[in-house]
Amino acid sequence: MSAVAPVMEKLYDCRDAYSQTLEAMAAEDTRVCAVVNDSVSSTKLKTFQGKFPDRFVNVGIAEQNMVGVGAGLANGGMVPYVCGASCFLTARSMEQVKVDLGYSKWNVKLCGMSSGMAYGELGPTHHSIEDVAWTRVIPNLTVIVPTDPVETASVMRYSLRHEGPMFLRISRMPVPQVHADDYAFELGRAPVLREGEDVTIMANGVMVSRALEAAAKLDEQGVKARVLNMSSIKPIDKEAILDAARTTRGIVTAEEGLMAGGLGGAVAEILALHHPAPMRMLGLPDVFAPTGSAEFLLEHFGLTAAGIVVASLQLMEAR
Repeated sequence: MSAVAPVMEKLYDCRDAYSQTLEAMAAEDTRVCAVVNDSVSSTKLKTFQGKFPDRFVNVGIAEQNMVGVGAGLANGGMVPYVCGASCFLTARSMEQVKVDLGYSKWNVKLCGMSSGMAYGELGPTHHSIEDVAWTRVIPNLTVIVPTDPVETASVMRYSLRHEGPMFLRISRMPVPQVHADDYAFELGRAPVLREGEDVTIMANGVMVSRALEAAAKLDEQGVKARVLNMSSIKPIDKEAILDAARTTRGIVTAEEGLMAGGLGGAVAEILALHHPAPMRMLGLPDVFAPTGSAEFLLEHFGLTAAGIVVASLQLMEAR
């Protein structure tokens, strides 16, 4: 079971943990390289570029080419980290992700930066709310949504050991540290961040800290909520989902993206096939998110601790 870090007021940009860990990995392993799409600043790789100029490729605004270059580098024995804004990395290059990575199984790590609604003020063209749904259906492609800087660094370290294509969804939205410093990511496993027997809250990415906050508020009302960190989307922790269905009164999922095909969809698939159970999904419905700050958008779609509390109580009342 994962230890949970003490409650902290300090907030972190997970891109810092990602870029610093990538630099450390490159210093230790000469196979590590980075490929970007004219996004050196937003991917926080300026220092990497300075330290490892011969292992840094900027293809310009050409995402399809970027994924293809990554596949070529993997074919040559390198371990490329293909990094760019998640909305463009996934939408523009999905055929290359499908064919060059999923079908061909090249050892490429896709780093979808500034995912979800972090680019709030830039509007629907820059929201990356579909990326989990798109990548989750590509065979052979592992999908991970880190929660905080500790898990982001641990996921990066794991990715170098993992043989095969991966999609890592890295947020820029400030989040607190929820994992203890010695936390170690395990693929396909959902750490229990809080025990509870009344309702289970499953979240990933920026929603995990909000899930923990909601659980604390529910506890004040006598409701014991279990909180699971579902950072490993594919493979997903089927046993943890089924255990929650059997031992609590229902499941609430919370994600910063489309519910259809995302975390909510993945959990619903397992429940429908193996153990039907009451469920509430929090995320984006079948809409394009409007323009506004990231915090406004989370509030707009009820992706807050208060929203999770309401969904949990509604689920309990329905039983």
